Amino acid sequence: MGRVAELAGVSVRTLHHYDEIGLVRPSARTAAGYRAYSAADVERLREVLAYRRLGFGLREVAELVDDPATDAVAHLRRLRGLLLERRDRADAMVTAIERELEARARGQRVTPEEQLKMLGTRLYDAIGGAYPATRRTEPRIAAQIWDALGDAQTVLNVGAGTGSYEPADRHVTAVEPSAVMRRQRPAGSAPCVAAAAESLPFEDRSFDVAMAVSTVHHWGDPIAGLREMRRVARRVVVLTFDTDEPGWQDRFWLTRDYLPEFAAVLAEFPSLAGMADAIGARAEPVPVPWDCADGLFEAYWRRPGAYVEDHVRRAMSVWTRVGPKAEQRAVRSLSEDLESGRWAERNSDLAGLDAADLGLRLLIA
Repeated sequence: MGRVAELAGVSVRTLHHYDEIGLVRPSARTAAGYRAYSAADVERLREVLAYRRLGFGLREVAELVDDPATDAVAHLRRLRGLLLERRDRADAMVTAIERELEARARGQRVTPEEQLKMLGTRLYDAIGGAYPATRRTEPRIAAQIWDALGDAQTVLNVGAGTGSYEPADRHVTAVEPSAVMRRQRPAGSAPCVAAAAESLPFEDRSFDVAMAVSTVHHWGDPIAGLREMRRVARRVVVLTFDTDEPGWQDRFWLTRDYLPEFAAVLAEFPSLAGMADAIGARAEPVPVPWDCADGLFEAYWRRPGAYVEDHVRRAMSVWTRVGPKAEQRAVRSLSEDLESGRWAERNSDLAGLDAADLGLRLLIA
């Protein structure tokens, strides 16, 4: 027990307590007859300590590690997702702190409300509040998604957010890990389960179709999440982004000319081919209309002035991820080019287009 305590970075007293309450009981015996930890005991202890260090109470930890439907791999995926969420929270807090420091350096007043917001921020705390104003259902994109659902009657919406693309004529169950997003779901919307894509709490083939719209890039393990969708549903429909095409960063003038950091945001994102292979899907392009109602990152490709509006950018996760310095530089440069007319000269070919292929793809399996 002393050796295990040393390796785990806890006290022997802690291990004794876990033994007394039945949380982790050493089940092996040494040659001298002393109780010792088997490999399975150590694995359970690792899970207990990991959940404890993420802030779970002992009762919650016991429920998690005693769940018969969750094996060691599922625990690792869940822990990875929780840690990535914590990292996103820390990144968003750093962004908020840097903004406040810059505001104070300019002599600007920071209100008490703004100061308190920083304490509870995370990725969707940072972007979620702007969703109702700018992230609405785009009918033309919705029609393409709903057509891909076919005759499915039971639908699982994974990473559902506020439910913008949930079909009203089917029985929908939503899955959303962010409490901020769940709170913004309209009254009367589909029931929503707090869970991650990588560990869906449903039996095999529970749904006719599982859908996911503009969310895969937020998952800790996209491939695992897609496979989980394939497990619980007979059909899978996913709106995602294609990074397979050579020079894909240059498809969109915003990332090409003003925000090259966008490439780093998707540096670890799986290839479209890899995602399609994971679920046996085909891919079809999803054009973005010039007057797209959904304020996603590519929505304003023919309305560049929108990107200099703070409330528009706040509903896009990309800006939180690239950080305030890259954001301020991009906005400043774009503003100057709009004022001088350079943007219009450089992008004159866009004026006559009703829609543009900017890399959005619908995977249908």
